[in-house]
Amino acid sequence: MTGKWSPTQYLKFADQRTRPARDLLAAVPTVEVRRAVDLGCGPGNSTELLIHRWPEADVSGIDSSQEMIVSARERLPRPKFDVADIASWQSAPEYDLIFANAVLQWLPDHRALLPRLAEGLASGGTLAIQVPDNLMEPSHVGMRKAAEDSRWKTRLKDAAGERTEIMTPAEYYDALMPHFDHVDVWKTIYNHPLKGIDGIVEWFKSTGLKPFLARLVNEERDAFLDLYESIIAEHYPVQRDGTVLLAFPRLFIVAMKS
Repeated sequence: MTGKWSPTQYLKFADQRTRPARDLLAAVPTVEVRRAVDLGCGPGNSTELLIHRWPEADVSGIDSSQEMIVSARERLPRPKFDVADIASWQSAPEYDLIFANAVLQWLPDHRALLPRLAEGLASGGTLAIQVPDNLMEPSHVGMRKAAEDSRWKTRLKDAAGERTEIMTPAEYYDALMPHFDHVDVWKTIYNHPLKGIDGIVEWFKSTGLKPFLARLVNEERDAFLDLYESIIAEHYPVQRDGTVLLAFPRLFIVAMKS
């Protein structure tokens, strides 16, 4: 991912960003977890959920962002947090839970990645995944449209490609079943209430907009955001109380070994 991650910006919407992680964890049927790892742990908000559910477990987290790991260590002093690239991360079959909330959309070739993650699970282990499925939502179509502006079109030509286009539920099922005994795949659309169109811009500054903003400088970023806001405004009507509802589809997977 191009550019530095900002834990402060990300946590402006901490409760709403953590809700899908809570929903994913609620679907994990594993009762006894001795070792768990949170892939793409960010500032530790999802890792904290794992610790609360299994307080005696050895829980760790990895993230590619040094800034996020520093924030996670400040939040949770007990777990081991490391800076690591999930794309090359490998583990012996020792985890009872591998948890990956809103991170695999930044990694390519899921057909190759998922079997490797499966190898890191112990017998009876669970792989739990949540990925945004919003590339065709107005929020992201608007990013790509704004990137076509002649002022920065050349520099932004590769920005959208940093996000991986996720597979269909059927494709994930087929990719996982050779490695698991049970695979559950489902979609949920969240409608996050935000404070006006500005709220949507603030939400995506720390995620989807990062590859675009990282390739621009100073006043260009402001101009890009102004253009982006004008593009998406017609798709997100303001409610009577001044909020807008950000429709956010997400794909969930829980896969278990016997």
